[in-house]
Amino acid sequence: MIESRPSELPYIERVWRSRSDDVGRMMSVATSHWELVFWEHQGAMQAAVLGPETKASHAPVPGDADFFGISFALGTSMPHLPVSRLVGGNAEIPDVTRRSVWLKGSAWHVPDYDNAEAFVRRMVREDIVDTDHVVPAVLGGAAPDVTDRTLQRRFVAATGQTQGAIRQIHRARQAAVLIQEGVSSQEVVHRLGYFDQPHLARSLKRYVGRTATQLSAPDPQEPLSLLYKPGPMGPA
Repeated sequence: MIESRPSELPYIERVWRSRSDDVGRMMSVATSHWELVFWEHQGAMQAAVLGPETKASHAPVPGDADFFGISFALGTSMPHLPVSRLVGGNAEIPDVTRRSVWLKGSAWHVPDYDNAEAFVRRMVREDIVDTDHVVPAVLGGAAPDVTDRTLQRRFVAATGQTQGAIRQIHRARQAAVLIQEGVSSQEVVHRLGYFDQPHLARSLKRYVGRTATQLSAPDPQEPLSLLYKPGPMGPA
Protein backbone atom coordinates (compact mmCIF):
# COMPACT_ATOMS: atom_id res chain seq x y z
CA MET A 1 0.00 0.00 0.00
CA ILE A 2 1.39 3.40 -1.01
CA GLU A 3 0.54 6.55 0.95
CA SER A 4 1.19 9.84 -0.79
CA ARG A 5 0.52 13.55 -0.54
CA PRO A 6 0.98 16.65 -2.69
CA SER A 7 3.29 19.46 -1.65
CA GLU A 8 2.98 23.23 -1.58
CA LEU A 9 6.60 23.47 -2.72
CA PRO A 10 6.78 24.04 -6.50
CA TYR A 11 9.86 21.83 -6.81
CA ILE A 12 7.97 18.76 -5.57
CA GLU A 13 5.30 16.82 -7.44
CA ARG A 14 4.51 14.26 -4.74
CA VAL A 15 5.85 12.78 -1.51
CA TRP A 16 5.16 9.11 -0.82
CA ARG A 17 5.96 6.18 1.45
CA SER A 18 5.16 2.48 1.48
CA ARG A 19 6.02 -0.84 3.05
CA SER A 20 6.42 -4.12 1.20
CA ASP A 21 5.06 -7.21 2.87
CA ASP A 22 3.93 -10.18 0.80
CA VAL A 23 4.62 -8.63 -2.61
CA GLY A 24 7.51 -9.90 -4.73
CA ARG A 25 7.15 -7.55 -7.66
CA MET A 26 5.09 -4.63 -8.88
CA MET A 27 4.13 -3.01 -12.14
CA SER A 28 6.14 0.19 -12.42
CA VAL A 29 3.91 2.67 -14.24
CA ALA A 30 5.48 5.07 -16.73
CA THR A 31 6.24 8.47 -15.22
CA SER A 32 7.76 11.70 -16.48
CA HIS A 33 9.09 12.61 -13.04
CA TRP A 34 12.43 11.67 -11.51
CA GLU A 35 12.55 10.68 -7.87
CA LEU A 36 14.85 10.58 -4.89
CA VAL A 37 14.08 7.33 -3.05
CA PHE A 38 15.26 5.93 0.30
CA TRP A 39 14.55 2.43 1.56
CA GLU A 40 15.51 0.28 4.51
CA HIS A 41 15.84 -3.47 4.04
CA GLN A 42 17.27 -5.97 6.53
CA GLY A 43 18.68 -3.17 8.64
CA ALA A 44 20.52 -1.46 5.78
CA MET A 45 19.56 1.97 4.44
CA GLN A 46 19.89 2.62 0.72
CA ALA A 47 19.11 5.52 -1.60
CA ALA A 48 18.98 6.20 -5.31
CA VAL A 49 17.88 8.72 -7.88
CA LEU A 50 15.32 7.06 -10.15
CA GLY A 51 14.94 8.48 -13.62
CA PRO A 52 11.72 8.94 -15.60
CA GLU A 53 10.17 5.77 -17.04
CA THR A 54 8.91 5.96 -20.62
CA LYS A 55 6.93 2.72 -20.44
CA ALA A 56 5.51 0.34 -17.86
CA SER A 57 7.70 -2.52 -16.67
CA HIS A 58 7.86 -5.17 -13.98
CA ALA A 59 10.06 -4.31 -11.00
CA PRO A 60 11.21 -6.58 -8.15
CA VAL A 61 10.25 -5.55 -4.62
CA PRO A 62 12.38 -6.60 -1.63
CA GLY A 63 10.28 -8.10 1.16
CA ASP A 64 9.79 -6.36 4.50
CA ALA A 65 11.25 -3.07 3.30
CA ASP A 66 10.22 0.50 4.07
CA PHE A 67 10.31 3.05 1.27
CA PHE A 68 10.15 6.84 1.15
CA GLY A 69 10.33 8.96 -1.98
CA ILE A 70 10.24 12.50 -3.27
CA SER A 71 8.92 12.87 -6.81
CA PHE A 72 10.18 16.11 -8.33
CA ALA A 73 8.14 18.52 -10.43
CA LEU A 74 8.62 18.69 -14.17
CA GLY A 75 11.32 21.20 -15.03
CA THR A 76 13.21 20.63 -11.78
CA SER A 77 16.53 18.87 -12.25
CA MET A 78 19.96 18.29 -10.73
CA PRO A 79 22.56 19.92 -12.98
CA HIS A 80 25.35 17.66 -11.67
CA LEU A 81 23.29 14.56 -12.54
CA PRO A 82 21.51 15.27 -15.85
CA VAL A 83 18.06 13.71 -15.92
CA SER A 84 18.50 12.95 -19.63
CA ARG A 85 21.06 10.30 -18.62
CA LEU A 86 18.68 8.70 -16.12
CA VAL A 87 15.67 7.97 -18.34
CA GLY A 88 14.78 4.33 -17.77
CA GLY A 89 17.57 3.96 -15.21
CA ASN A 90 18.86 5.09 -11.85
CA ALA A 91 21.92 6.31 -9.98
CA GLU A 92 22.74 4.77 -6.61
CA ILE A 93 23.71 7.12 -3.78
CA PRO A 94 26.53 5.49 -1.79
CA ASP A 95 27.34 5.61 1.93
CA VAL A 96 23.80 6.11 3.22
CA THR A 97 22.95 5.45 6.86
CA ARG A 98 19.76 5.88 8.86
CA ARG A 99 20.97 9.34 9.87
CA SER A 100 22.94 10.72 6.96
CA VAL A 101 23.27 10.83 3.20
CA TRP A 102 26.05 12.44 1.17
CA LEU A 103 25.11 14.84 -1.62
CA LYS A 104 27.79 16.65 -3.60
CA GLY A 105 30.37 16.21 -0.88
CA SER A 106 28.24 17.24 2.11
CA ALA A 107 26.50 15.18 4.80
CA TRP A 108 22.73 15.67 5.10
CA HIS A 109 20.18 14.30 7.53
CA VAL A 110 18.09 11.64 5.80
CA PRO A 111 14.64 13.16 5.09
CA ASP A 112 11.32 11.54 5.87
CA TYR A 113 7.68 11.81 4.83
CA ASP A 114 7.02 14.81 7.05
CA ASN A 115 10.09 16.95 6.40
CA ALA A 116 10.67 16.41 2.69
CA GLU A 117 10.07 20.10 1.99
CA ALA A 118 12.84 21.24 4.35
CA PHE A 119 15.23 18.83 2.65
CA VAL A 120 14.35 20.09 -0.84
CA ARG A 121 14.55 23.74 0.25
CA ARG A 122 18.13 23.09 1.31
CA MET A 123 18.80 21.40 -2.05
CA VAL A 124 17.59 24.59 -3.73
CA ARG A 125 19.63 26.89 -1.48
CA GLU A 126 22.78 24.91 -2.19
CA ASP A 127 22.11 24.78 -5.95
CA ILE A 128 21.78 20.99 -6.03
CA VAL A 129 18.45 21.34 -7.82
CA ASP A 130 17.35 23.99 -10.28
CA THR A 131 14.19 24.66 -12.29
CA ASP A 132 13.66 25.66 -15.89
CA HIS A 133 10.42 27.61 -15.39
CA VAL A 134 9.60 27.48 -19.10
CA VAL A 135 8.78 23.77 -18.82
CA PRO A 136 5.90 23.94 -16.28
CA ALA A 137 4.65 27.18 -17.88
CA VAL A 138 4.37 25.60 -21.34
CA LEU A 139 2.82 22.40 -19.94
CA GLY A 140 0.27 24.62 -18.21
CA GLY A 141 -0.74 26.19 -21.51
CA ALA A 142 1.46 29.29 -21.69
CA ALA A 143 2.81 30.37 -25.06
CA PRO A 144 6.60 29.93 -25.15
CA ASP A 145 8.77 32.95 -25.92
CA VAL A 146 11.46 30.75 -27.49
CA THR A 147 11.78 28.92 -30.80
CA ASP A 148 10.45 25.37 -31.18
CA ARG A 149 13.99 24.02 -31.42
CA THR A 150 15.06 25.82 -28.25
CA LEU A 151 11.93 24.65 -26.45
CA GLN A 152 12.56 21.05 -27.44
CA ARG A 153 16.17 21.29 -26.24
CA ARG A 154 15.11 22.76 -22.90
CA PHE A 155 12.45 20.08 -22.36
CA VAL A 156 14.93 17.28 -22.98
CA ALA A 157 17.56 18.93 -20.77
CA ALA A 158 15.13 19.49 -17.87
CA THR A 159 13.02 16.32 -18.11
CA GLY A 160 14.85 13.85 -20.35
CA GLN A 161 11.78 13.70 -22.60
CA THR A 162 9.96 15.58 -25.32
CA GLN A 163 6.85 17.58 -24.56
CA GLY A 164 4.79 15.09 -26.59
CA ALA A 165 6.03 12.09 -24.60
CA ILE A 166 5.25 13.83 -21.32
CA ARG A 167 1.69 14.55 -22.45
CA GLN A 168 1.12 10.95 -23.57
CA ILE A 169 2.27 9.57 -20.23
CA HIS A 170 0.18 12.13 -18.34
CA ARG A 171 -2.94 11.22 -20.34
CA ALA A 172 -2.45 7.47 -19.81
CA ARG A 173 -2.11 7.99 -16.07
CA GLN A 174 -5.27 10.11 -16.08
CA ALA A 175 -7.08 7.36 -17.97
CA ALA A 176 -5.95 4.67 -15.51
CA VAL A 177 -7.19 6.66 -12.51
CA LEU A 178 -10.55 7.33 -14.15
CA ILE A 179 -11.03 3.64 -14.95
CA GLN A 180 -10.12 2.72 -11.37
CA GLU A 181 -12.80 5.17 -10.25
CA GLY A 182 -15.39 3.30 -12.34
CA VAL A 183 -15.54 5.51 -15.45
CA SER A 184 -16.23 3.48 -18.60
CA SER A 185 -13.60 3.14 -21.32
CA GLN A 186 -15.92 4.83 -23.79
CA GLU A 187 -16.27 7.83 -21.50
CA VAL A 188 -12.50 7.97 -20.93
CA VAL A 189 -11.94 8.05 -24.69
CA HIS A 190 -14.34 10.99 -24.93
CA ARG A 191 -12.95 12.92 -21.97
CA LEU A 192 -9.27 12.58 -22.77
CA GLY A 193 -9.34 12.80 -26.55
CA TYR A 194 -8.28 9.32 -27.58
CA PHE A 195 -9.16 8.36 -31.16
CA ASP A 196 -11.09 5.26 -30.11
CA GLN A 197 -11.06 2.43 -27.57
CA PRO A 198 -8.21 0.51 -29.30
CA HIS A 199 -6.10 3.68 -29.06
CA LEU A 200 -6.85 3.87 -25.33
CA ALA A 201 -6.06 0.17 -24.90
CA ARG A 202 -2.65 0.54 -26.56
CA SER A 203 -1.85 3.56 -24.42
CA LEU A 204 -2.80 1.80 -21.18
CA LYS A 205 -0.78 -1.30 -22.06
CA ARG A 206 2.32 0.72 -22.96
CA TYR A 207 2.33 3.22 -20.14
CA VAL A 208 0.42 1.51 -17.31
CA GLY A 209 0.97 -2.17 -18.09
CA ARG A 210 -2.69 -3.00 -17.56
CA THR A 211 -5.84 -3.36 -19.60
CA ALA A 212 -8.99 -1.50 -18.62
CA THR A 213 -10.42 -4.77 -17.24
CA GLN A 214 -7.31 -5.36 -15.11
CA LEU A 215 -7.48 -1.81 -13.77
CA SER A 216 -11.08 -2.40 -12.74
CA ALA A 217 -10.07 -5.51 -10.75
CA PRO A 218 -6.58 -4.87 -9.30
CA ASP A 219 -4.24 -7.79 -8.60
CA PRO A 220 -3.04 -7.56 -4.95
CA GLN A 221 -0.10 -9.85 -5.75
CA GLU A 222 1.29 -7.40 -8.31
CA PRO A 223 0.30 -3.86 -7.36
CA LEU A 224 0.94 -0.75 -9.42
CA SER A 225 3.59 1.77 -8.47
CA LEU A 226 2.54 5.25 -7.36
CA LEU A 227 -0.56 6.25 -9.32
CA TYR A 228 -2.60 9.27 -8.31
CA LYS A 229 -4.99 11.73 -9.91
CA PRO A 230 -2.69 14.11 -11.79
CA GLY A 231 -3.37 17.78 -12.04
CA PRO A 232 -4.55 19.42 -15.25
CA MET A 233 -2.12 19.91 -18.09
CA GLY A 234 -2.75 22.65 -20.62
CA PRO A 235 -3.28 22.04 -24.34
CA ALA A 236 -0.29 21.24 -26.53
